[in-house]
Amino acid sequence: MSHVFPRHCHSELPTAVAGDGCYLIDADGKRYFDGSGGAAVSCLGHSNARVRQAIKDQVDKLAFAHTGFLTSEPAEALADLLIEHAPGDLDRVYFVSGGSEAVESAIKLARQYHLENGEPQRRHLIARRQSYHGNTLGALSAGGNAWRRQQFAPLLVEMSHIAPCYEYAERLETESLEDYGQRVAQELEDEILRLGPETVMGFIAEPVVGATLGAVPAAPGYFARIREICDKYGVLLILDEVMCGMGRTGHLFACNADNVQPDILCVAKGLGAGYQPIGAMLCSKSIYDAIAQGSGFFQHGHTYLGHPVAAAAALAVVREMLDHDLIAQVNSRGAYLETQLRHRFGQHAHVGDVRGRGLFWGVELVADRQTKAPFDPSLGLAGKLKKAAFAEGLICYPMPGTRDGRVGDHILLAPPFIASEAELDQALDMLQSALEKTLEAIQT
Repeated sequence: MSHVFPRHCHSELPTAVAGDGCYLIDADGKRYFDGSGGAAVSCLGHSNARVRQAIKDQVDKLAFAHTGFLTSEPAEALADLLIEHAPGDLDRVYFVSGGSEAVESAIKLARQYHLENGEPQRRHLIARRQSYHGNTLGALSAGGNAWRRQQFAPLLVEMSHIAPCYEYAERLETESLEDYGQRVAQELEDEILRLGPETVMGFIAEPVVGATLGAVPAAPGYFARIREICDKYGVLLILDEVMCGMGRTGHLFACNADNVQPDILCVAKGLGAGYQPIGAMLCSKSIYDAIAQGSGFFQHGHTYLGHPVAAAAALAVVREMLDHDLIAQVNSRGAYLETQLRHRFGQHAHVGDVRGRGLFWGVELVADRQTKAPFDPSLGLAGKLKKAAFAEGLICYPMPGTRDGRVGDHILLAPPFIASEAELDQALDMLQSALEKTLEAIQT
């Protein structure tokens, strides 16, 4: 009997024993194509020699040094490399162990920045409905997914949630894509004015919404208007690239596609590529200077900040991406994947939308293509599809609650950057078979 506390208490999971490129292998020898990179994590696959060697070398030199006493060479080198390629005036990197910690750090830094600037009344954070920013209480408070929040609601910090930029389900037929983007961006200014401009500390959003909406990019011009509103009212723009960043959407930093420069940016998942748990919060020089020239102390911290082995792994991951021009490969493979997705599923009777960027794609499933009506959530479509795909040998990321946290279903695909066109074709074969079997089962 296992003593591991699993995600789902009534599931019997196979045991992973090995990784080979884009594949995971269980104890029975079955191979699974990692079509979602776990959760958009394993961007380099599961057997990258450079990263594995970097971890071994670092362990031989130094496993751990608490950052209250010492810094380390890999953390310093990784911070330099990230800032060299970071957008705007991002200038400092705060290393953590994952995405939730990165978002917690961003929220707390935003608050302390305004305190150091002599504006203690700035306390409100605005986010978006159907967003996901992590599972710690602060990050969960920022997230706008009703299902994830529901049972913990009494513990959460009060935060505002405006509309997402989700044009498939929420754009009016009379609106252009650009006009829709401007309309929903205007909700930010309206909410700032409702709360009182002097009380708002920040706005947080994912450049491409991942788990909760299924790879939804913003409408053209949306983030330009968001940046304009934030600047007008002295509100910090926090971009959560935990899932969509680090090359996943065709840029090392996802916000470059929208030509927007944040004040604070969060990355994780693809930063460590699954080889070590690591995340990072990047902030602008002006934010750092406000702390450095004020109290001099960010009142926050975690034991594994800047962990040398995790930093060494992430440094090797980022160098691998840059040295082998894997971001360009993400764009070329992503274009191929988009073409194949649209060819296979674009006119499917139960596929409402195919959307995404780079190697980050979502397929939204609907009961009625014409009306965009979702399936009845009692059918459990996403969960059944996940099991069917897994049986075929495909790991993908179907999720329920796409529309409002309760209704709607989508499939998220985030394969490794190293996947070949042939491997992507095979993955789509398995997905197509799993989808047809699942739909047949729920309709009989």
